Amino acid sequence: MKTNATRLLEKAGIAHTLAHYEVDPNDLSAPKVAAQIGMPANQVFKTLLAKGNVTGLLFAVLPGDQELDLKALARVSGNRNTELMPVSQLQALTGYIRGGVTALAAKKSYPVFLDSSALQYPVIAVSAGIRGTQIVLAPQDYQRVTAAQTGILTRSAPSSAPSEESPAPE
Repeated sequence: MKTNATRLLEKAGIAHTLAHYEVDPNDLSAPKVAAQIGMPANQVFKTLLAKGNVTGLLFAVLPGDQELDLKALARVSGNRNTELMPVSQLQALTGYIRGGVTALAAKKSYPVFLDSSALQYPVIAVSAGIRGTQIVLAPQDYQRVTAAQTGILTRSAPSSAPSEESPAPE
């Protein structure tokens, strides 16, 4: 199966594999996806869309077992503050739905900020642009193709129920 994201990687000559999983619309969490594709949740990265007061819209890409620290994202992205965009606006702004958001071949090109923890792994997984499929690739290749800047974007997620702030790998 090809998506716009996989076509972009193929055109750029970037090696990748696809990992498929069963979609549970009631639980799009990264830990669930990670368990289904046989990877640790800290290597399955979710993509969140945020808005900075200076830069406007941007992607924050972070490990699935972590929560976004909006203040850290603001510092890394050159903003005074950032806020997450409502789920209801994701498709109009990115072309993707919750659980399928990716910075690869999005409707518009927004700046990408990748949590620096990604660079410690040989591979990471990111959404292929649709629910049910993850792209597994070297984080350096992901960084190169998205022109991502790296920095610390996270705080540890609480061990309780998933928050609305970190809904799914996207």
